[in-house]
Amino acid sequence: MTFRHRSIVDTIPAYRQGRPAPATPGRRSFQISSNENPFDPLPSVLDAIRSESLGRINRYPDMRGWDVVERVAALEGVAPENVVLGCGSTEVITQLVDLVAGPGDEVVYPWRSFEAYPIIVAGAGAASVQVPNRPDGSHDVDGILAAVNDRTRLVILNNPNNPTSTALSDADARRVVAAVPDDVLVLFDEAYYQFNTAEDTSVAMDLFAEHPNIVVAHTFSKAYGLAGLRIGYGIAAPEVIEGMRKMSLPFGVTDVAQKAALASLDARDELEVRVKSIVAERDRVVAALRSQGWSFPEPYANFLWLPLGDRTDEAAARFTEAGLSTRVFSGEGIRISIGETEANDRVIDVCSRLVAEGLRV
Repeated sequence: MTFRHRSIVDTIPAYRQGRPAPATPGRRSFQISSNENPFDPLPSVLDAIRSESLGRINRYPDMRGWDVVERVAALEGVAPENVVLGCGSTEVITQLVDLVAGPGDEVVYPWRSFEAYPIIVAGAGAASVQVPNRPDGSHDVDGILAAVNDRTRLVILNNPNNPTSTALSDADARRVVAAVPDDVLVLFDEAYYQFNTAEDTSVAMDLFAEHPNIVVAHTFSKAYGLAGLRIGYGIAAPEVIEGMRKMSLPFGVTDVAQKAALASLDARDELEVRVKSIVAERDRVVAALRSQGWSFPEPYANFLWLPLGDRTDEAAARFTEAGLSTRVFSGEGIRISIGETEANDRVIDVCSRLVAEGLRV
């Protein structure tokens, strides 16, 4: 039917969820398309949900999420007034864009990067300024700085970058922050920072105390394994947080998510073991693929990027045939999440066969 609506909506691409694991008769299949944590939830997290939340689902949650806010503030060394919750860090980013940008404004960010950026920016009525990455998949900092002008309302840096898994150096991050006007916010999207082992990486919280125009977005979805519960947080100056809260979805972060986040923070030592396990698996897969002759950006998240260009779809079909769902960017490359050991072994096997077929990059 025809109905009256904002014309900009017709230009917004729909967000594509990672494909589910393909059906492979007689063989276990794996979904390694969404950068999810392959481990089951910690028993202590499940116990907290059962004992503290299930009896309250007829009640609204604490809209401010004070228990989580205060715990995060103490963890990050800031005041509670510097913290806001959201339905994952994606909603935190949406709050921020809705706060600062609208028609006639621009948001600058690297590309390719997180698929939600152009959707969020267009939804606010603003214009995206996408700065192509360097050939190695990292941010082109010179290009980002050259794109900043009087219409710029936000600059986004993604560290590690999704989907290329590259790290942003501390020196490059400081260059951006030093060059951007003080009244323009700089967002550091650090959804995967726990997996980042780059020696010279930027750590946004190291810059936060020095620059009031910095915003940091973190999530419980990846390292903490709470992707299905949707909870993340933003850190910014109190004035920015106050504005972001006005843009937030009322009662958006459920009590279940808040209790699970608190229990996860209580179990940080256990979760750190899991993070190290995923990093070790990532490094094992990388070493195996390097030995096969593959060339791709050194990964610093819980996924790796194969820049296959025009042969992307052809290579993706081989993964599907092997019972593996990957994130496919036609004409560009494939993002492969680090999953269970069996899934990772199968990735290595598929890549070996791709080499034999002449599909290596």
